[in-house]
Amino acid sequence: MQPIKALLFDVFGTVVDWRSGIVAELEALGEKHGIDPGTDWVQFAQEWRNGYMQNIRRLAAGASGSQNADTILKEILDELLKSQKWSHIGPLWDEPTRQHLNLGWHRLNGWPDTVEGLHALKKHAIIATLANGSVRLFIDLAKHAGLPWDMIFSPELFDCLKPDPKAYLDAIHHLSLQPESCAMVAAHIYDVRAAGSLGFRTIYVRRPNEDAEAVTEVKSKAEGGEVDYVVDSFAEIAEILAAGNVK
Repeated sequence: MQPIKALLFDVFGTVVDWRSGIVAELEALGEKHGIDPGTDWVQFAQEWRNGYMQNIRRLAAGASGSQNADTILKEILDELLKSQKWSHIGPLWDEPTRQHLNLGWHRLNGWPDTVEGLHALKKHAIIATLANGSVRLFIDLAKHAGLPWDMIFSPELFDCLKPDPKAYLDAIHHLSLQPESCAMVAAHIYDVRAAGSLGFRTIYVRRPNEDAEAVTEVKSKAEGGEVDYVVDSFAEIAEILAAGNVK
């Protein structure tokens, strides 16, 4: 088996802790505008994220509509604020406030292991994003959170969305590598599953409350599961690569 020469990373939930970041943005705006401090901002953030994922799946399946992450997220935010559940907040947040909140997705921090882990991984392999979202979004996140990418790939560069096979294959084409020399790193089973079907190595990262689709515990192939490795941090991936344990 060839050594892993490149690691492609999903970003939201895998690299950055979107939930904590968006909840903090919502709480700050809630306090500023005098909204009930008992408001369930975690639920609001989850509904926002769920709406985004549902739209991405719809678009990836061929539906019409903008594929720009900022546009999709803003449309979902506006819909939430018109819904019966959240309509009491809608009138309190004008357009500039909503635009500022929407850009909160550009201001997210990494998980505690993220930055140190990525720096460690750079010593052993190319590290690059491969996530649904705009190039500008991932540039802003990298600058904000100190993410030391070698390359930023977005499926928007290839006119598609994950899990379209084109996203994975076009990315590694630009790295002059074959799938077996690359690993997809994600906290979502659909993502590593899609990459694995193309011959990629697969690394599943367990992140708190992140993967609703993993209805059963994700296991490594050594444990009778479907992915090459299951880890709890990027430091574990660095240890695997450092040891040459890429069977």
